[in-house]
Amino acid sequence: MVKFISLSSGSNGNSYYIGNDTTALLIDVGVGARTIKRRLAEHDLSVDSVKMVLVTHDHVDHIKHLGSFTERYGLPVFATEKLKRALSYHFCTRGRLGGCVHSLKLDERTEWEGVQFTPFQVPHDATETVGFYINFFGTKFTFLTDLGEPTDVAVKYASMADNLIVESNYDVDMLMRGDYTAALKMRIMQNNGHLSNEQTASLLKRAYHKSLKNIYLCHLSQNNNTPALAYESAKDALSSIGVKVGSDVMLYCLPRCEASTKYCL
Repeated sequence: MVKFISLSSGSNGNSYYIGNDTTALLIDVGVGARTIKRRLAEHDLSVDSVKMVLVTHDHVDHIKHLGSFTERYGLPVFATEKLKRALSYHFCTRGRLGGCVHSLKLDERTEWEGVQFTPFQVPHDATETVGFYINFFGTKFTFLTDLGEPTDVAVKYASMADNLIVESNYDVDMLMRGDYTAALKMRIMQNNGHLSNEQTASLLKRAYHKSLKNIYLCHLSQNNNTPALAYESAKDALSSIGVKVGSDVMLYCLPRCEASTKYCL
């Protein structure tokens, strides 16, 4: 049985777990090793089952604890060549990854411990940002955790997943009425910033297919969104194309500062 858990999702830190009885992986390490260990233990899971780490990009909320986690556990870390170079001098990881980092090529499948994963480029204002398509022993995931617009490439890989983890970062009205500076609002809304609820809704309408079982909305803004707004926007989009949430597909909002429910797939 495959288990998926969001260990933390949002600007406070991001890390996601996929595992079964024999192996597991993490996508990003934006929270500390002790937090990861504790949150896995809450679900009767051990961090010792984790065999690899996949890295989406080099923003602090995704790699803040990657260096210390790698030093502690010595696990292989997978990143694109461009991101690998950036990690070698980033203050969170400089001098702490040793020979653990393995290079990936965009749109090229890699297999490790029986798990197949493919990175693909998405628009976001980091050194390089990727989504991941993961075939975990037949259970298929697509991760789109940070991107500024729903590109054709993002839709393509989302259309291949049984389980889609996709950003629904902000509500436009909340952002525009909020206290952020004009420059920060522009950074969030630009094409290499973050996805709004409306953009996520558009992606879901384009990417939905009958094999899609679960949609997890991630990286919700604490200040510019609510789970209710994100959920209703996605639900309305799916309903507009005749998809019934709760029967045709399940829809969830992932919590920001705690582990999600353990989803057994």
